[in-house]
Amino acid sequence: MSKEKERRMFVGVVWNCAAELKLLLTVFLFLCSLITLLHYIPSRLISFSPIDLGSCISTPAAPLHFVSHLNATNSSTPSATTPPPTSAATPPPEPPSLEKDRLLQNGVVKRAFNPFGSAAYNFILMSAYRGGYNTFAVMGLGSKPLHVYGKPSYRCEWVSSHKQENPISVVGHKILPDWGYGRVYTVLVINCTFPVPVGNGETGGKLLVHATTNGGGDTNFNTTDTFEALSETGQDFVNFTSVYEAPPKYDFFYCGSSLYGNLSPQRVREWLAFHVRLFGEKSHFVIHDAGGVHEGVMEVLKPWMDKGYVTLQDIRDQERFDGYYHNQFLIVNDCLHKYKFQAKWMFFFDVDEYIFVPKKSTIKSVVKSLSDFTQFTIEQMPMSNKLCLEEDRGKSYRKWGFEKLVYKDVKTGIRRDRKYAVQPRNVIANGVHMSQNTVGKTTHKTEGRIKYFHYHGTIAEHREPCRQLVNTTAITVDGIPYNVDTTMRDVAATVKRFELKMIGTTLQRTRQ
Repeated sequence: MSKEKERRMFVGVVWNCAAELKLLLTVFLFLCSLITLLHYIPSRLISFSPIDLGSCISTPAAPLHFVSHLNATNSSTPSATTPPPTSAATPPPEPPSLEKDRLLQNGVVKRAFNPFGSAAYNFILMSAYRGGYNTFAVMGLGSKPLHVYGKPSYRCEWVSSHKQENPISVVGHKILPDWGYGRVYTVLVINCTFPVPVGNGETGGKLLVHATTNGGGDTNFNTTDTFEALSETGQDFVNFTSVYEAPPKYDFFYCGSSLYGNLSPQRVREWLAFHVRLFGEKSHFVIHDAGGVHEGVMEVLKPWMDKGYVTLQDIRDQERFDGYYHNQFLIVNDCLHKYKFQAKWMFFFDVDEYIFVPKKSTIKSVVKSLSDFTQFTIEQMPMSNKLCLEEDRGKSYRKWGFEKLVYKDVKTGIRRDRKYAVQPRNVIANGVHMSQNTVGKTTHKTEGRIKYFHYHGTIAEHREPCRQLVNTTAITVDGIPYNVDTTMRDVAATVKRFELKMIGTTLQRTRQ
């Protein structure tokens, strides 16, 4: 009985909707016929294909906002945005008209020159920091040809967030600290010193820099690029004041140059343990990764980062800009100004160099004896990177690099690079081997008080460095005389015990 009722109900529904069903079937048959007919019409007579029409019928159109989202995420340029759809395509702008050669009235042919694009940026900003209540330092890169052959200038402007305060501007003093080593780009430190204090704890402000080419690159144009170098809130000013007026947090601070290449985790491990022990609890190390901190090196740094001794900064983006030696002059100047009020003494040397003070001294006693100087330089002890003692045969792989490389280059009459340390509050800009922009005295007479051992080429060596075992205290190799110097070898056991005490056995299986 129920089945009979359902059948009658279904027939009733179909009968009531018969007109609608007939219309739907008619439309469907018409569209199918049209699609079939389009296949036989020449393509030149129609502006779309049957396939397109079929797609329109079978696939509903996506909402406009969804289409825009797809276009943006599929763009090859991360910052690209898709313009809103328009009814008609906007024609591309016409290219600029070219200057043409022309014949002058006096019969001379005047040739035309048409510039396109630009070879280098006017200024590439890395950072800007307060250096006091009325002074700032701005770090960046500039076009080297512009600075070598042109006369670019800079103007600094402080704009207060308080609308009733008028902006104040001064000429920016530019410093080129890389001694002419730049390539496409050279390093710039712009000192902005205003005649009165700017900013306060109630209102913020911003530092603008106006970089003017003064006809450099094209004498027909005097281009000025204005950029915001620093933005400061009232709280930012209060935070600066608390650091500026407080005693330095660290006794010793290390600003590292750019680390690049395939570095040896074991050599980095040795260097870090040695210098954390040397500089002590109130020390800090800033490591700059320009591509050299791979997974193995990171494993070595991490225990010391967790203990608060190391800060790692990723600077790989600077590789986009062709400067000298991975832009290391830029990096050390950024480090100087970023941390200058947090350290009593700041050291600049490399990760294949080891600072050493005699046994009867400490690093604290040495810098105290040199406290009248803003800067002191450190004498180099160049070491062989392949000569080892015969007595280490068969067991050299268990010894640390500075423990087994004991032959010192004693060739005389050579000027060797020195490294240095500064009292950073008195430094305006710095270099790699010393600073030429300091307030105060510099001394180079530090022999007998402090020196550094240099193991050139070992930091990127992953194989066993002992390639020649020697059973003598003096030897000449490739015209270079070497003598045995066990100074660093004698402290190796102490450094190993220090590492074990500080971070345990975490790094015992570190690879070369």
